[in-house]
Amino acid sequence: MRIDQELLEVILSIKNKDELEYFFEEIFTPAELSDLSLRWKLLRDLHAGMTQRKIAEKYGISLCKITRGSKVLKKNGSMALKVLDSLKY
Repeated sequence: MRIDQELLEVILSIKNKDELEYFFEEIFTPAELSDLSLRWKLLRDLHAGMTQRKIAEKYGISLCKITRGSKVLKKNGSMALKVLDSLKY
């Protein structure tokens, strides 16, 4: 299933971080938000060079979930990698 293009436009139109957070809390369940946040954190940790085993230990998750993130970062033309490369953290 493709992401609804109207939804992407709506998300892009919200320029205030507090409003975006509130919008996400309205349309996602707490579990979905937690999964989304966890996925971002593990991508960030992989990008920073943390080992998969350390990440699994840190978040109490399976290596399988982390391997998926690793594949995303290794994929040719990865948007997640492009975003992470552009961040100053």
